[in-house]
Amino acid sequence: MVFTPETYRLRAKEHCPNNELPVLIYRDCLPLPLSEEKAAEFLEAHAWVKKGCWGHIGQRHFHPNTHECYGIFQGSSTLLLGCGHNDTTDGGLEVEVHAGDVVVLPAGTGHCSTKSSKDYKYIGVYPEGAPHWTNQLGKAPIDLEAFRNEIGHVEMPSQDPVNGVDGPLILLWTRT
Repeated sequence: MVFTPETYRLRAKEHCPNNELPVLIYRDCLPLPLSEEKAAEFLEAHAWVKKGCWGHIGQRHFHPNTHECYGIFQGSSTLLLGCGHNDTTDGGLEVEVHAGDVVVLPAGTGHCSTKSSKDYKYIGVYPEGAPHWTNQLGKAPIDLEAFRNEIGHVEMPSQDPVNGVDGPLILLWTRT
């Protein structure tokens, strides 16, 4: 079965560079029964590597040096995408995510949870070979050109984390 993602494009803001590549959200695609182990096994089969398990993170931040993927295996959350710490939410995106969903964030995309169920849990996976992420908070206006340069040098994933080698990410994430 091929899962088709929702796609969202976010413009740069004063405190967050975002990315020309779209955010991808795959709905209800993780294998049952939902668990941390099954989510990791599924996403790692497509050349992404688990580097942690988290719940609600309310601090707005972005990673300019790597792409990131959430495999949500428990609970639900409202994510705020596209905003740095000191940005208004205008031009950002609030999206509900639930157990079974997968969210793929291109490098530089601002993200945080604004509200979550008490049992909200997800794994964070990153493309094979990606460096350890750096956190930027966007508390001061950013040097957009410098961040765009860093983001532009992030290696593209070799596979879509949900669908593998021929998945939609490969086509949707072609840089212009």
